[in-house]
Amino acid sequence: MASGERLRLLFCDHLNLARGKYLPAAKMVDSSSRFCIGIYAVSYAKDLIPAPGSKMLEGLPDYDAVYKAADIREGWEPGTKVVIADQYDNDGTPLALCGRGALKRAIAEWKALGYSPKVGIELEAYAFARNAEGKWVPYDTPGAFVYSTGPFTDPVGFTDRIWEKATAAGFRIDCFTSEYDSPQFEFTLTYDEALKAVDDIFLFKLLAREMAWQHGILLTFMPKPILNLAGNGVHVNFSFADKDGKNAIGDATVPEQMPALTRGCIAGLMKHHAGMAGLIAPSVNSYQRLKPASLSGFWCNWGVDHRGVTTRLSAEGGVKSRIEHRMADGAANPYTMVATILQAARLGFVNNYPLVPAETADCLETHDAKDGVAETLSGALDALEADKALSAAVGQGLIDNHVFVKRHEVERVAGLEGDALRDYYINFI
Repeated sequence: MASGERLRLLFCDHLNLARGKYLPAAKMVDSSSRFCIGIYAVSYAKDLIPAPGSKMLEGLPDYDAVYKAADIREGWEPGTKVVIADQYDNDGTPLALCGRGALKRAIAEWKALGYSPKVGIELEAYAFARNAEGKWVPYDTPGAFVYSTGPFTDPVGFTDRIWEKATAAGFRIDCFTSEYDSPQFEFTLTYDEALKAVDDIFLFKLLAREMAWQHGILLTFMPKPILNLAGNGVHVNFSFADKDGKNAIGDATVPEQMPALTRGCIAGLMKHHAGMAGLIAPSVNSYQRLKPASLSGFWCNWGVDHRGVTTRLSAEGGVKSRIEHRMADGAANPYTMVATILQAARLGFVNNYPLVPAETADCLETHDAKDGVAETLSGALDALEADKALSAAVGQGLIDNHVFVKRHEVERVAGLEGDALRDYYINFI
């Protein structure tokens, strides 16, 4: 296929699925395409349910996915470029169910305060391969260990293929490495403006899964695909440039000297900790990962250069000063995920929430933190619905749809355990 022959229009839905269409080269201009809003009424199992905003019982009308020619970028399939669409209702207003729209609002609200959000995202994933019986089993990495590289870590070289295709498509890679357990990998892109960083991570995750699949590997970002091994998290690093372009987070090594901005952000993440989980750890499987003493983001706590806490401040200063939030996982829509974190932080800053003391214990054998997240997705959704301020900030229409769909998911997977629960999610996350 000749270069530029078609356009792959994509957007991220409520289940963190990359939906879209292939369009002819003639549509590589400012344009749009119509989609059935009923996609927001479906589950991973393709159950059609009357979720708020989906208009399932109102004829399942179309809505518009709109894109700009200036946003079209290189793809990774032969002869195919890629663009991410914004979603609009029939009256021309942004679709309330769209996570990218929620992120744009969060960015705009921070910019109105004089701060431009910057984001860097770390993805963790496990690799699976089919055995002789056709069952998914962990990919054999005979000599892998944390921070290992080379053929003992990735015998078929699927991560090399991801690197090659991602680089050719214009993604700026920060690092790839192996994680603590095998066959687990980490993929990190370069820190950037918030919207671009999330657009890139959304597309990169799709690219990575598709390139791995060509090598017979199913790469999954699901939170806990192997119950007796470490889980997959998504670590969201963020900071803000002030009106002069300087990093406004400041030096975090002396908590008492942190700027009011930084203290407020951390306080917001603490206050909204329980409610956030329902949005950024949004699967039943998420709560097999989110456990005490698991370095996963369970506890409502913070600290400087401490991997046992949920909100970790970098010990690096200057331009590298940042806040790292460690609760989220790969089941979350990345736009909704980052919007949720930025909004919780903003609420803490503008409302001058008091900041609780930093964690002093190791969080493995002992901990100062008194509160954690709910033990189940159902409990996390209860906490989200109870957190009216966070729900309003992220967007009530998105929240109502999300909660309805996820409560159906809780019922749908009830009774599934082990490989059966894993297999419900593994092809999609």
